[in-house]
Amino acid sequence: MTTVGLLYPGHAAEEDYPRMEVLLDSDIRLAVVHTDIGEDAHRVDALLRMGAADRLAAGVGTLGLEGAESVVWACTSGSFVYGWEGAHEQVRALALAAGMPASSTSFGFVHAVRELGAARVAVAATYPQDITELFTAFLKASGAEVVADRASGIVTAAEVGTWGRAEVLELARAGDHPDAEVVLLPDTALHTVAYLPELEEMLGKPVLTANQVTVWEGLRLADRRTWEAKLGTLFAKRW
Repeated sequence: MTTVGLLYPGHAAEEDYPRMEVLLDSDIRLAVVHTDIGEDAHRVDALLRMGAADRLAAGVGTLGLEGAESVVWACTSGSFVYGWEGAHEQVRALALAAGMPASSTSFGFVHAVRELGAARVAVAATYPQDITELFTAFLKASGAEVVADRASGIVTAAEVGTWGRAEVLELARAGDHPDAEVVLLPDTALHTVAYLPELEEMLGKPVLTANQVTVWEGLRLADRRTWEAKLGTLFAKRW
């Protein structure tokens, strides 16, 4: 049994995780602990408070009892908002508090892009423009070339969590760019796991979504290799 611990802020699209658990190997478990979201706002000050060390540390005791072998802060905006160095410090503090390997969704995107061997990416974000630009800056700091970034202007995770298939497909379509080798949908509040095969078929290229790369990153940290074609190109081959 491999157990990945996920610290998820509030409630929005956490249903993606049991969906992935069913699709993955039967001895993989995804243990979700909900952290205090504080103010639900895609705004810099609110996101910095959401990702504060004390809020993340409050959930790690439960993950230890669950037998987690790794932990991922399952929030993109609440990690990249700290910048490249600050996000590294955030996961270092989380690893110390949890006593196990730790990462965040933001670094999951970085590592997944590298795993796919991609250099040029397009960002299709639900966020307001200023928050989208912070994610773009984070990706550029990792060495990726961002050829396009589209912001949708959504302020709250609660609203993002109401989006369904039509909105997700339109977001990806609008955010794609001919020069992009992969398209990134960075919000963990967005339900995407059910649409991964359709997204990739529609765009004709790999698509990375927040909840997908969060789980992949946790498995990577736990040194667990698995694959499932229904979870997109990232999971379509052994790595």
